[in-house]
Amino acid sequence: MDTLYDTIEELRKEGYIQDLRLVWDYLHCGEKDLKILHDEFIIDKFFRFEGDSNPDDEAIVYAISAPKHGIKGILVNGGGIYTDELTDEMLKALDIKKR
Repeated sequence: MDTLYDTIEELRKEGYIQDLRLVWDYLHCGEKDLKILHDEFIIDKFFRFEGDSNPDDEAIVYAISAPKHGIKGILVNGGGIYTDELTDEMLKALDIKKR
């Protein structure tokens, strides 16, 4: 997949239909108004997009499932994860270097 848009569209076809938002110590699923804790989700896939000249153009797209809640969703994290805004548990849960 070449673009961020194409990647998101393909993931939606695969059932990742919920939009997830990263909060200090959980993921938020707005449509279902759910808080998904660090130990309640699995990163099934991820895709990195890097800007040619501007680091602000970088993004990571996560395909995430939360079996306990019966959902699959997408988290788009632009510009990297900022350590001062997340708990250590969330940072570890989103650490894709080891995957």
